[in-house]
Amino acid sequence: MRETTVLVEGESDRLAVETLAVRLGHDLMAEGVSVVPMGGATNIVRFLDRYGPSGTDHRILGLCDAGEAQGIARALSRAGLNSGSLSENGFEVCHADLEDELIRCLGVDAVLNVIAAQGELASFRLLQRQPSQRGRPASAQLRRFFGGRSGNKIRYASLLVDALPAGQAPPPLARLVGSLPQ
Repeated sequence: MRETTVLVEGESDRLAVETLAVRLGHDLMAEGVSVVPMGGATNIVRFLDRYGPSGTDHRILGLCDAGEAQGIARALSRAGLNSGSLSENGFEVCHADLEDELIRCLGVDAVLNVIAAQGELASFRLLQRQPSQRGRPASAQLRRFFGGRSGNKIRYASLLVDALPAGQAPPPLARLVGSLPQ
């Protein structure tokens, strides 16, 4: 069985992919799937060299932010993996980022419930009162909350995925996990 490597930008993306995969009944180790955080999309060339056709020749899948899509497409092409759109090459693109996708899929109220369950709703409310955050949509404030404090993206990734109703997930994440072997 050919191994599959899922390239993701960071640790929070890895946790989200793995959490949804387990929820959907995947045993990633048994299926020969590794989810590898690259430490940022700009590092993709190194990972394609390692896992792509010139390396271990794994099946390559991935998840990236819309702002990184062009760079990912160029890297795939240079590695000999570009046969069409990113999606046709196994890469799913998040509108802004994965947190944005999760917030839109869950809805603001459900995300606030997750934050409250972690005892951090007062911290979020404090962020909302900052002059730079006043008047911004709650979804933008939530993205700032997750991205503004070190470790918050990682801390909340699996919590937000676990809060998803059964059978519901952000489309890019659902398509990626749906393309994993079983």
